[in-house]
Amino acid sequence: MEAIKKKMQAMKVEKDNACDRCDACEEASKVAKLRAEKAEEEVLELMNKARQLETELDVTTERLSLITLQLEEKEKSLMAAEAEVNALNRRVQGLEEDLEKTEEKLLLANQKLDKAATAADDSERMKKVLANKAEEDEKRMAKLEEELKEA
Repeated sequence: MEAIKKKMQAMKVEKDNACDRCDACEEASKVAKLRAEKAEEEVLELMNKARQLETELDVTTERLSLITLQLEEKEKSLMAAEAEVNALNRRVQGLEEDLEKTEEKLLLANQKLDKAATAADDSERMKKVLANKAEEDEKRMAKLEEELKEA
């Protein structure tokens, strides 16, 4: 009977140990379940954040596309404006050259006009001188003819 009592006590100790291990395992299981629930909540939150970030990424990508198109349009209009400015600058430069040539021609024409005016004045003076001389010569001729008739 002693052996049975020892065996019963050993079995009781073994049962108590098994119950303690069972309680510890159940406690560990509860803790693990709580951690698993928290992890699932975190996963859901992270998935929601990921969806939100994907949505924001899509919106930002669309905005980037629109802004890129606007930038390209602005660059095209800038290039067109620069080309127009360059064309206008070339035209202004050509007009300035034409102006310089025209001013040179005007200066030469004014010089020629001055020479022609001087020549015309000289010719007018000479005409008056010659007219006066011719008149004097006619008077002298008339006087000499009279003297010739008288003589």
